[in-house]
Amino acid sequence: MANDTQLFQAIISHAKEYGFIFPSSEIYDGLQAVYDYGQMGSELKKNIKDHWWKSMTQLRDDVVGIDAAIFMHPTTWKASGHVDNFNDPMIDNRDSNKRYRVDHLVEAHAETLKAAGKEKEAASLVTAMESLLAADDFTGLKKLIEENRINCAVSGTCNWTDIRQFNLMFATEFGATSGEEDNKVYLRPETAQGIFVNFLNVQKTGRMKVPFGIAQVGKAFRNEIVARQFVFRMREFEQMEMQFFVRPGTQQQWYAYWKEQRLQWHLALGLPAEKYRYHDHIKLAHYADAACDIEFDFPIGFKELEGIHSRTDFDLRQHQEYSKKKQQYFDNDVDPATGKPYGNYIPYVVETSIGLDRMFLAVLSHAYQEQDLSTPDKQDSRVVLKFPPKLAPIKMAVLPLNKKDGLPEIALDIINTCKQDFRCFYEEKDSIGKRYRRMDALGTPFCVTVDYQTKEDQTVTIRHRDSMQQERVPIARLRDLVNEAL
Repeated sequence: MANDTQLFQAIISHAKEYGFIFPSSEIYDGLQAVYDYGQMGSELKKNIKDHWWKSMTQLRDDVVGIDAAIFMHPTTWKASGHVDNFNDPMIDNRDSNKRYRVDHLVEAHAETLKAAGKEKEAASLVTAMESLLAADDFTGLKKLIEENRINCAVSGTCNWTDIRQFNLMFATEFGATSGEEDNKVYLRPETAQGIFVNFLNVQKTGRMKVPFGIAQVGKAFRNEIVARQFVFRMREFEQMEMQFFVRPGTQQQWYAYWKEQRLQWHLALGLPAEKYRYHDHIKLAHYADAACDIEFDFPIGFKELEGIHSRTDFDLRQHQEYSKKKQQYFDNDVDPATGKPYGNYIPYVVETSIGLDRMFLAVLSHAYQEQDLSTPDKQDSRVVLKFPPKLAPIKMAVLPLNKKDGLPEIALDIINTCKQDFRCFYEEKDSIGKRYRRMDALGTPFCVTVDYQTKEDQTVTIRHRDSMQQERVPIARLRDLVNEAL
């Protein structure tokens, strides 16, 4: 591709054309920053989710999973600080009436500077912005915008309002009577609080011993004023979060542990290390004593993919204060410093939080490749999605050479034999070459062709997506061969 903007647009178009992601309610002209996952996208998303869940809960003895409700008692969000602190600094352009998140506005200008070869100026601008955000210096931020002549993309002017905070929670009403303050509830802006309010339920019923974690995958909702960049930033999204409860004083050790563990999880998928980097927070959230992001190099640049936060005991302590119910754990282990049991304490928490939709975009954007396969005698190319086989929506496509002479029946028998183990796909339309290209575009690791030789010796041709190499194998070996790759 000529540049990353074109690449990103190509990925978005490909995602729609091949059934990965559709604009929501498209027949009614859509709904901004809301998307539906199609037949291929829902499979890829589920495979990512299942892989995370298995690695967190099935392969570990110290993490269990829950599924908490989206609606929670409204006091939950007062205790968590979301009612008072869950805000983004916003600024409006007086000429266009367009509203911007301040950090997005400045970052977009920094990207423009980078494109013009002004790397140092861009870095200096972002550093200055982060320092001012950390200090909540809105006057300084507005001055920074004006001094750098950061204009509105619509009006082209620098005629800005003062910066102010905007709460990101969606409010709704609970019950039959509307308009009463007591009925006001929120769509959860994060899944973490469902874990915290169930800390003692899980600890006692599961007889869990600190340190231990609680994992959850679920929907969250944020009223993003400037939602953009495809599924990177949406108003309805899905999170994969784990809260790890630890003894006070050990949180920094566990923070370092989970920081490394989570990066290794990403790399184990086969995504290259140079696509990742850590970004330590300058401004810490009100609940944290340490925080960093794992950033991924999307076509739109390095952006946050996963957050690791040392949340101290803030959440459990707040819920204890607001609910008037103790959120303490009795630790029988002996403190070597005193020779006595640690006794009662409110655990500290280390959080890992990854956006499932962002992980989907990371996998999709890295997998997408446009390849020129031309030879001196022939022009040829293909678009291929090189998904890790374990994440691919379809693992194996079975393609009869034609629609007659018993070949479709053999192909369907192969699918019936294998579909209990992994997702299979049958297709008989078009030439075998066109079917290969379609499976490449869907990211299918293996294509199996059933031909006339199959009827003679029970062998088939299996084609490998990445190398396009073909080999002849017995039908009896197919299931094991694909399972080994997965």
